[in-house]
Amino acid sequence: MTLRKVVTCAAIAPLLAVAVTAPAEAKAPHPQPFMGWSSWSIGSTKAPGYGGDWMDEARVKKTADTMAAKLKPAGYRYINLDAEWSKTRGDWQANSDANGIPSADPVRFPNGIKPVADYVHSKGLKLGIYGAIGLEKKIYDQNVPIAGTSCTVQQITVLPLTTANKWGDNWMIDYTKPCAQKYIDSVVKKFASWGVDFLKIDGILPSSVAEMAAYSKAIDKSGRKIWLSGSAWPVDIAAADGLRPSVNGVRIDTDVECYCDTTATWESSVDNRWEDLPNWLPHLRSNYLGDLDSMPIVNNSGTGLQDGISNVERQSVFTFWSMASSPLYVGGDLQNIDDAAVKILTNPEVIALDQSAVLPTRVTAGDLQVWKKVVHGKTYVAVYNLGSAPADIKVDFKSVGAGHLRPVRDLVARKSLGWSWDSWTAQDVPAHGSRLIRIG
Repeated sequence: MTLRKVVTCAAIAPLLAVAVTAPAEAKAPHPQPFMGWSSWSIGSTKAPGYGGDWMDEARVKKTADTMAAKLKPAGYRYINLDAEWSKTRGDWQANSDANGIPSADPVRFPNGIKPVADYVHSKGLKLGIYGAIGLEKKIYDQNVPIAGTSCTVQQITVLPLTTANKWGDNWMIDYTKPCAQKYIDSVVKKFASWGVDFLKIDGILPSSVAEMAAYSKAIDKSGRKIWLSGSAWPVDIAAADGLRPSVNGVRIDTDVECYCDTTATWESSVDNRWEDLPNWLPHLRSNYLGDLDSMPIVNNSGTGLQDGISNVERQSVFTFWSMASSPLYVGGDLQNIDDAAVKILTNPEVIALDQSAVLPTRVTAGDLQVWKKVVHGKTYVAVYNLGSAPADIKVDFKSVGAGHLRPVRDLVARKSLGWSWDSWTAQDVPAHGSRLIRIG
């Protein structure tokens, strides 16, 4: 049985006053952040051999094979297909069926999504797919019937027609109209029948709260446990509290990808996370997690798509995501994952910190930052050097709520550092580097 919560929309745009007719159903409980892989870093890059045409059935299966062999033992499970799954190669046109339900591109997935999900499940993994806020204009123009009803899609939109998402396309759905929920139910029912375990809905605006509540209801009705992720680049913080009852995780920052010939760079836009997470922390909860986007921690040394950040920076990413209890998912080509990435991503002590689903506190800001969180009575502290030169970073025990004489453990190195009195100093932390310790 799932907990039921009520959507509150008081701070959201007045348009929502006519859009919500019933409280959201329960979001399925996911007590820990999900761990896995997402395709979009590959879909977005300009690296030769990659980009929006890369995804297909064979490559998804090979990605699942690699995850099962190298990352699954550490807890990684999700193979999440982003926008490419339903887009036609070359012209990026969306595919849909006779009832306006998104469908797989027949060239990429000639057998559809269900056999892919079955294959992923056979590896002990889970499959995710992608959708966007609103009703596609092409579907509206075709005025297709809504499955299981006497309605058509032109009967469920807001009038006058209003764009629904962050791209300024798709039409907004009016949830005071009874067949509106039925349409979302039909979409999720089809996804559930394929064996989908994760659903990312992208392009969210403050006016999208009612639609995410509709997806939450539809997931309940489907009878399948599906992680519901609310996404944009980022989601507007004005929607934060309204979305909380409906979604399991919410994108709180811009795309990590640089849209260049690597996955990312430090300045575009890995380093934004340290600035933006503090603004979201008052709105997040252990069952409503801040999604920092995919981690560029896959390949720095071999052929193929490169991460675009150094090993020092890759470790800082993993430490920061784990301190934030963000979902842990990578975005590169797992076929080329290097040993250093596997070592970073499978550290059990750092993963456990993430999976606690406990939110952190920033103790000091600026270039030399100290963050803390307390899990099962133990104090964990991460320090980050966001500056351009090596520096020492002091942790005052009183400032993080620790006692005077305390043992210190380095979670990344997985070794004891002995006892410290009143403070501990991370010495010579490199630019963009970090340290992660447990005090006590």
